[in-house]
Amino acid sequence: MIPLETIRAHILDAVPDLPAVERPLGEAAGLATAVPVTADESVPPFANSAMDGYALRASDTEGASESSPAVLRVVGDLPAGRAPDMTVGPGEAVRIMTGAVVPDGADAVVMVEATESSGDEVRVGATAGVGDHIRSAGGDVAPGDRVLETGTTLGPAHIGVLASIGHSVVRVRRAARVGVLSTGDELEDAASPGVLEPGRIRDANRPMLLELLTRAGCDSVDLGIAGDDEELIVATLSEALESCDAVITSGGVSVGDYDYVKAALDRLGTLEWNQVAIKPAKPLAFGVVDGRPVFGLPGNPVSSLVSFELFARPALLQMAGHTRRFRPEVDAVAASDMPRRSDGKIHFDRVTLTTIEGSPHAERVGSQASNVLSATASADGFAVLPDGEGVRSGDPVRVMLIHAAANH
Repeated sequence: MIPLETIRAHILDAVPDLPAVERPLGEAAGLATAVPVTADESVPPFANSAMDGYALRASDTEGASESSPAVLRVVGDLPAGRAPDMTVGPGEAVRIMTGAVVPDGADAVVMVEATESSGDEVRVGATAGVGDHIRSAGGDVAPGDRVLETGTTLGPAHIGVLASIGHSVVRVRRAARVGVLSTGDELEDAASPGVLEPGRIRDANRPMLLELLTRAGCDSVDLGIAGDDEELIVATLSEALESCDAVITSGGVSVGDYDYVKAALDRLGTLEWNQVAIKPAKPLAFGVVDGRPVFGLPGNPVSSLVSFELFARPALLQMAGHTRRFRPEVDAVAASDMPRRSDGKIHFDRVTLTTIEGSPHAERVGSQASNVLSATASADGFAVLPDGEGVRSGDPVRVMLIHAAANH
């Protein structure tokens, strides 16, 4: 058996990078930057008020209080969006709105709640300090600041930052286009009407994998179901490899399976048929055909999901330029015993997480059999159990979260 990290590192070394493209901001969310982004202008571009209130000279309010306010002459109004046409002199103030340019001569803003206006005068019942409630030019971003590193997954805040510095387009890696094929004579589409005939089962893997790809930011392509027919599998995969950046199959990679999938994949290129030291998801096929990765995942649904999370997902994210490729992990406390036998493998047990006294506690959920997908549906993550006897209730345990965002 091959250690998990060995095969994962091999896969990540083998997959190619997808091309960089220009995308308008409205189409860039979820993609990864292909180059660093540097600001060439200030944000904000001018000193502005952080409050509705009065722009004034701080020295004019020295010693002011509610019982002994400073009385200043109001010489104008400044709404946001208008350039000031006045200067604040000694004993003067300008009524100012949030976001408005601070006029020359003023070095502080007093919030309106600390003032009382009467005609062209304002009573200021607080002592102001220089710079109070003023947002300086470039206080957020200055020219030359690097605002995004290469490989940043663009979220709403990143899009906002790019817009604020005048970048209407951004250079990113395009999303991977990935085909998904289920194989096996026993499979029936989820939409097939009526009662299943004996020996038939509905295909859960393909809908699951397609959704996992969507959540990983990939463009998924449904290749349907191929029965145990080598020529059909070869034809389907050959066509997919002409239009997809990668292909995922499920089924037909375990020892003892009919060898239609293996024979078909071997005709397309050189693939490796691995036995990985993990449970579930020990069998894995992987290869690169004409620059396009092909992942042969196990047929049991939980094994297929685990194999995707550990191998396919990180590789596809790396192809698309993301620096955050792996699911986040947290340290938790075992809420119950998680026994296992020593077999040379890392076990991934489905668990739910509950916060108790500020710490996450992991509880095994449902059957751990590789065909029981329903337990995974209610799980928050996988407890990572190194080779040995498992963990006892109260012991620390590492948990890989499976509902966390992407590549984040």
